[in-house]
Amino acid sequence: MQPKIKEIEAVKLAGISKETSMANDKTEVLWKRFMSIKVKTPSLANRDLYSVEQYKKAFLKGEFDPQTKFEKWAAVEVDDYAELPEGLEKLELEGGLYAVFRHRGTAQNFAGTAKYIFEDWLPKSEYQLAHRPHFEIMGSDYKGPDDPESLEDIYIPISPK
Repeated sequence: MQPKIKEIEAVKLAGISKETSMANDKTEVLWKRFMSIKVKTPSLANRDLYSVEQYKKAFLKGEFDPQTKFEKWAAVEVDDYAELPEGLEKLELEGGLYAVFRHRGTAQNFAGTAKYIFEDWLPKSEYQLAHRPHFEIMGSDYKGPDDPESLEDIYIPISPK
């Protein structure tokens, strides 16, 4: 499972966020709330869904455990911020270098993919983590969190060692 290394441009997102942790995961609640608001967004750039994680700098040093809190976003890409529905906030992903992995399977299988990325691929690669948001794009091949055939792209921010 080798990633594609991509340089991306800044991306305008609109969404909602919630502080969460792996131990007290609030992803399902966040997405249910978001999906009820998203349908009112007139300036969608596409149909892709973005799941964005903003970790504190300590994450770069490996200071992360199931209790560590981080900011999680449910979002969509928009062309502009002119007509955002009430309840959605602006989030601009800055451009930069990313390792892009393809995850196939359920949300529960995601831990295995993350373990491979952070414990196998990253230490052996010529890259290190960069302090930018991590995100997943769930496009037309995404069938839902419980579908074993579901596909999503995982973007890990990197910089050369």
